[in-house]
Amino acid sequence: MRAAVFTKPRACQIVERELPMPAERQALVRVEACGVCGTDAHVYRGEFPARFPLVAGHEFAGEVVEVGKEVTKFQPGDRVTCIPFFRVCGKCRFCRHGHINLCMDRKSAGTHVNGAFTKYVLMTEGSMYRIPEGISYEEAAVSEPLAFNVWAVLMNTKILPGDTVLVSGPGTIGLLATQCAKAAGATVITAGTVGDEYRLGVAREVGADFTVDVSKENLLEIMMDMTDGCGVDVAIECSGAPPSVAQCVDAVRKGGQITQMGLFSNPVPVDLNKVTLKEVSVQGIFATRPVSWDRALELLGKGKIRTRPLITSKLPLSQWESAFSSFGKGKEIKILLHPDD
Repeated sequence: MRAAVFTKPRACQIVERELPMPAERQALVRVEACGVCGTDAHVYRGEFPARFPLVAGHEFAGEVVEVGKEVTKFQPGDRVTCIPFFRVCGKCRFCRHGHINLCMDRKSAGTHVNGAFTKYVLMTEGSMYRIPEGISYEEAAVSEPLAFNVWAVLMNTKILPGDTVLVSGPGTIGLLATQCAKAAGATVITAGTVGDEYRLGVAREVGADFTVDVSKENLLEIMMDMTDGCGVDVAIECSGAPPSVAQCVDAVRKGGQITQMGLFSNPVPVDLNKVTLKEVSVQGIFATRPVSWDRALELLGKGKIRTRPLITSKLPLSQWESAFSSFGKGKEIKILLHPDD
């Protein structure tokens, strides 16, 4: 089978690999679609801890084709999407308290073990979730960023009905954050910058009440006009861009909240005096937990949150380089790679 292997930072090759065989508690999944994620780009550039050589890719959906002899919950033919945690230790302080996303020895598909930029991938039984009826493989391939948003926005950010929420960055994470904040009953403003015209249009399609192009409009003035000079109740940073962090700190009201979801390529300066003087609560959210997957797939299956409007390109695996060069630019939101040409 062919696979896209990151041999070292900024180096990738399409190679032939042997078909993996599932262990007793594993399943072999035929990949039907795999999303290109910001984390994949960070791994490729050497900006995120990873084990090389590595088959990247962790946002995927597919069909179970073979199971190990101790697998009882799944069988060949099941349509699944997967939390990318391949293994957690179960022993460290974080695992014992249920924080498995923070496990000190966590091994994840696409960063520590081989992921889904290939035809077949091994996953553990505990990492697989059935795709809801009526949801395509392509829609389900976006389950991982959706579960991340459910964990961050719906389960860890205190949004009350009627709150005003700023979502900074209209990429995949920002557009899913927009939908989650709307599901919580908020008035949502989604902000982007030059080149984000198409994505801001999608933001309006999926529920944003207002959109702002910060390259043409004064975001802070708009926020203050909308909130009687107070600022937004919640700011959710999704772009991983330093100016976005600064505008979130400026736009949030006294006593408000900032949820940091975007990852950065380099350290970012933050004016902590503003955070302190306004008594702003700042939290970072990393990855997902199983509880957020159950809720995310329920929302997806009921049509409460939509992932299809976010899918903008579908490319064969052989065009991985084109996918990475197009990622995050222009009209691209979520690019899917398919293992078959």
